[in-house]
Amino acid sequence: MTEPLRIAIAGLGTVGVGVIEILQKHAPLLASRAGRPMELVAVSARSRSKERSVDLSAYEWEDDPVALARRDDVDLIIEVIGGEDGPAKALIETALESGKQVVTANKALLARHGTELARMADKTGTCLRYEAAVAGGIPIVKALVEGMAANGMTRVMGVMNGTCNYILTEMETTGRDYEPILADAQALGYAEADPEADVGGFDAAQKLSLLSAAAFGTEVDYDGVTIEGIERVTLTDIRYARDMGYRIKLLGVAAATPAGIERRMQPCLVPADSPLGQLEGVSNMVVLEGDFIGQTVYQGPGAGAGPTASAVMADVLDIARGNTPPVFGQRAEMLAAPVAAQAGADAPYYLRLSLADRPGTLARVADALGQAGISIDRMRQTQHESGTAPVLIVTHSAARTALDSALETIANLDVCDEAPVAYRIEPV
Repeated sequence: MTEPLRIAIAGLGTVGVGVIEILQKHAPLLASRAGRPMELVAVSARSRSKERSVDLSAYEWEDDPVALARRDDVDLIIEVIGGEDGPAKALIETALESGKQVVTANKALLARHGTELARMADKTGTCLRYEAAVAGGIPIVKALVEGMAANGMTRVMGVMNGTCNYILTEMETTGRDYEPILADAQALGYAEADPEADVGGFDAAQKLSLLSAAAFGTEVDYDGVTIEGIERVTLTDIRYARDMGYRIKLLGVAAATPAGIERRMQPCLVPADSPLGQLEGVSNMVVLEGDFIGQTVYQGPGAGAGPTASAVMADVLDIARGNTPPVFGQRAEMLAAPVAAQAGADAPYYLRLSLADRPGTLARVADALGQAGISIDRMRQTQHESGTAPVLIVTHSAARTALDSALETIANLDVCDEAPVAYRIEPV
């Protein structure tokens, strides 16, 4: 058996401790599968005295995480500190410059600095892997970069934040509003005390930016992702969408169009009987579409100590075996500058209107849509007791710019009582 792979870990939160548990529990199994032993040499965290569920006495301690990258007895750094700058960035840069391999779970850092770090890895002949940064325990980066490497990718989409999926699922199944369910998610540990990164769509958009770069061979373009969270999704629309055969999901989509790459993270309607429509709770699901393979679907836990640590160790095992592909599937010098599509692809839309219940109202709405070149697929007026009627419309495929023009006209009609609500229906 060859020389051991000597490892250092920076960050001893739930994921870092989870990695140590795997290394301690499965040492013979890991050595057998990698063809060489795994040896944890040193660790670093903010507090040496904090109680942890693993025994750290056999490992060297570094107060400064960057010092791990300077050790001569370390071959590979695992970074699970977090944060898009600061110690995490300094550690990874120093490790790559020192010729050490790096495994990270840090999506925020890669979304901001992924391209420059990929260039550094190429220059120094090192490897930077990040399976745990994208979809927890789902091996989606490996599937994309290796399993589908022969395909021209056409679309990547999915539910990439378990907190949001839990909230939307609970709203539908319990009939409760957003705020109390968010509080439950925080109490259960699914959402942070400050939940903005999750419910605002930013966490999932970081993941989408990385998958998009790997799928379409572009530099990472987090700023090019259109982001809308779930804060404004109402129980009313969840119920109406369900009645019409749809479910609302926070959906990330990156798609190749003739005008460039479309990247968006936003609440969308998906068919209730589709794999995405049937996804429940805190699970994630990613759908990859390639020109030769067609559509493939991947589902699993998107967060948590066990799944994330599992993904970290999958990358470590690959490096131990000598499987070290370029960061985003091709050398950084070959990554194209991202060209963002100025308008998304046409799609059908769900509309909810609050209209005065009097003759001629629906004709005026239909005329406004028709003038914008938008045709109606189906329409439903729900039961009501007041003089205002909730009206639901599903359009045929339309351009968002045309829809926005029509909605502005409708909002200004004297028969429209509230601002129209519109959600894209994503074909899946």
